[in-house]
Amino acid sequence: MRNKEEAVVVFSGGQDSTTCLAWAVKNYKKVYAVSFDYGQRHKKELECASEIAEKMGVEHTVLNLKELNALAPNSLTRADIAVDKDAPEEGTPNSFVEGRNLLFLTYAAIFAKTHGVTDVITGVSQSDFSGYPDCRDVFIKSLNVTLNLAMEYEFDIITPLMWIDKEQTWEMADDLGVFDLVRNETLTCYNGVKGDGCGDCPACKLRKRGLDRYLERRVTK
Repeated sequence: MRNKEEAVVVFSGGQDSTTCLAWAVKNYKKVYAVSFDYGQRHKKELECASEIAEKMGVEHTVLNLKELNALAPNSLTRADIAVDKDAPEEGTPNSFVEGRNLLFLTYAAIFAKTHGVTDVITGVSQSDFSGYPDCRDVFIKSLNVTLNLAMEYEFDIITPLMWIDKEQTWEMADDLGVFDLVRNETLTCYNGVKGDGCGDCPACKLRKRGLDRYLERRVTK
């Protein structure tokens, strides 16, 4: 029998995954947050994830995927590679970590099955996917089928943010009562600056653009 009262959230401690965690807490009786140490430059990311999970009363597990650092050198794992300030005209940005979401979701699914859970939640979005191919809906649907076949288990990969942009993500966080927490305590910045971030990297620009648009109409709600 499928257990629809519990869920596993792939949790980075950033804006999107924190919003998804709050959404899961509202919609499930028990929620597990799973984060990954993949040799990322900014360990503060994992610290934020731990602090936020504790505040939300969610069990938090950090899994080791440090081999990804050596396999997929990029600006999020190597201090000697500067983060692209703008998306390239062709190809993926140098902040793209090859296979990251594939591995994260596979490990999260294994964790879910061993805990008797079917629903795995991730904060990917095709509306604001920043050129990352593993944030697209077609990838998620394909992987969902693959995981079901690989483990003979009825996983359901749920993507609450798939078809909304950053402005709407801020609105969701506000509706869930975690607007201030997301704004001040998450780490989305590619340069490792908590809260509003460095303001210069692509993640910060995308986050701020959505925030500014939402704040323009928030006062009239």
